[in-house]
Amino acid sequence: MHPLAKLDRAFVWHPFTQMRDWLQHEPIVISSGHGAVLRDVQGREYLDANSSIWTNLHGHNHPQLNAAIGRQLRKIAHSSALGLANEPASRLAAQLVQSANRFYDPNLGSAHKSQIVNRQLSRVFFSDDGSTALEVALKLAYEYTRRTRGTSLGRAARPRFLSLAGAYHGDTVGAMSLGHIDLFHKSFSGLAFKTDRVMAPYCYRCPFNRARPERADARTYRQCHWECLDQVEQKFSARKQRDAYAAFVVEPLIQGAAGMIPQPAGWLKRAAEIARSHGALLIADEVMTGFGRTGGAKFEIRNSRSPLLFACQHECVQPDFLCLAKGMTGGYLPMAATLTTQKVFDAFLGEYEEFKTFFHGHSFTGNQLGAAASLASLKILEGAASVRQRARLEQALAMELAMLWDLPNVGDVRQVGLIAGIELVKDWRTREPFALRERAGIHVCEAMAERGVLTRPIGNVIVLMPPYCTTDAQVRQMVGVLRESVRANFRG
Repeated sequence: MHPLAKLDRAFVWHPFTQMRDWLQHEPIVISSGHGAVLRDVQGREYLDANSSIWTNLHGHNHPQLNAAIGRQLRKIAHSSALGLANEPASRLAAQLVQSANRFYDPNLGSAHKSQIVNRQLSRVFFSDDGSTALEVALKLAYEYTRRTRGTSLGRAARPRFLSLAGAYHGDTVGAMSLGHIDLFHKSFSGLAFKTDRVMAPYCYRCPFNRARPERADARTYRQCHWECLDQVEQKFSARKQRDAYAAFVVEPLIQGAAGMIPQPAGWLKRAAEIARSHGALLIADEVMTGFGRTGGAKFEIRNSRSPLLFACQHECVQPDFLCLAKGMTGGYLPMAATLTTQKVFDAFLGEYEEFKTFFHGHSFTGNQLGAAASLASLKILEGAASVRQRARLEQALAMELAMLWDLPNVGDVRQVGLIAGIELVKDWRTREPFALRERAGIHVCEAMAERGVLTRPIGNVIVLMPPYCTTDAQVRQMVGVLRESVRANFRG
């Protein structure tokens, strides 16, 4: 066993990992990477098929990101944001606001006969990761609602939040409270505050979908009357005005840890309309979906063509809070941001002795290295070469995924942009799932690793989320290895 593997087994506790199983095998120890390829200490090469847990955008060892971090490192790595400002963080905040508001139009809602009142995002609060980005949004929404919603004291006593069934928004206590995956959250429920849930639009397993299984993405052949949206309306209508929801929290277009559950076209826009019609704020968790991951590299609106970077923009929805992390630095450094409106910002302004300050912060807020990497990543994303490559990758991924439909243990193949989830079942005709204890997804991913492709399952769903630099040949290899591994594990 390699000495580094021994050190890992002796001292490291890995996340979301049953360590008894881990200690029975020699782990893969990554030593280097370039583009979509990772190398381990034994000299073996692997394709990074999930972008190192959904973070890496442009590939490993990207020269522009390396250079940006190097330039910044020669100046300063970090200084406090408590009472001080710095150049890269200031520039990054301005760039994020510009990108988020690219399609902002205060009249867009009325022009499209929509109840959505688009909100211009104008302020950025930096933090460390996806969980903290959600924590910031939760605290701001909570206190903003208390300060502005009417009671005799001018405060709503205890604002509540609504999120989707199967939601996962992070592992800090506030973000965890929004989650509704028992496997992750039930054992910690005593620490969490109560939030409500409403059904997610999971077309493949929706009780209202009357369509028989077909060999296609379930969203394309569903037979329903949008009962999932009726459930959202009912949930909001059931709350009394004084106890109305402070905010509706959603991952736009696709729920990640729920099992890569995609929303049918139009769901997000209508759900946002419902929330807004009941006076609720909208929190968009784009930790996974942000920075071009949901595709649509070019989008035309108001006679302009620009790269589309955020999932909400696909349906012209502008949230009150936009939470970003993961790919923000191109996958190089931990950094997150929560964007919000001037109206929310103004609610925290006052005289010092009023103590209306937002009393929340992080030691590495707005750190210079992370901000420099993020600025370089945004520049790449906006470039014509990256836009073309993302469009090509999205198309190549779709073409290769179509080859999986002849496998009897593939029940659903769902793709949103550069994200794919392949749901494994006992028989596609019945949709019968594997029990989690059977570890169907784990076994397939282990077989893929043996064949040189690394990814991690979500239960019975295999995730493919390649870096944007991935070539057509590498996509073909990723999907081909997945196909081989499924056949090998479910032979007979």
